[in-house]
Amino acid sequence: MCDIRYFRRAFLDYRAAENLLKVPENDEAYMNAVAYHLQQAVEKTLKAFLECAGITVPNTHDIDKLARMTKNNGSAAVLTEWIGEKTDMLTRWETDTRYDMDYCVEEEKVRAGLEEVGRFLELNGLKETLREELCAPEAKERLAECFPRAYRPESDFEWNCLYQVYRRRMEGGG
Repeated sequence: MCDIRYFRRAFLDYRAAENLLKVPENDEAYMNAVAYHLQQAVEKTLKAFLECAGITVPNTHDIDKLARMTKNNGSAAVLTEWIGEKTDMLTRWETDTRYDMDYCVEEEKVRAGLEEVGRFLELNGLKETLREELCAPEAKERLAECFPRAYRPESDFEWNCLYQVYRRRMEGGG
């Protein structure tokens, strides 16, 4: 069974990025902090889906490596074109924003990142409101057949994440 807490932490990193960008005195340090949290949201999402696929995830912040692992190991994560094209930039946002005092992420890149990472998370079910695919009662019951008998998700967020993880199985694809 997948540990939903990993998905929740990824989503909270995204929310932290959103909130930091709203701070009135956002300067270069704030832009770097926003970029860092966006990178963390992507990294944690990819790692969560890999773990749910039974893949042992290495201790890495390399988004390109995690994206390749996602493609090659049956992960249910859906990579957007933007994520695929920006793996190197996202990886730099993890280390350079924290350790290179001269590194500054441009506001336009941060704002584009916020939009694109938000799209990536929503596409992968990391959102508070119930996915349209799960609004019919029979959809939740079919999904629940993938879980241990006594388990029931506690929130729409959990239903959403687990739908993405088990969608192929529900559709008869394994």
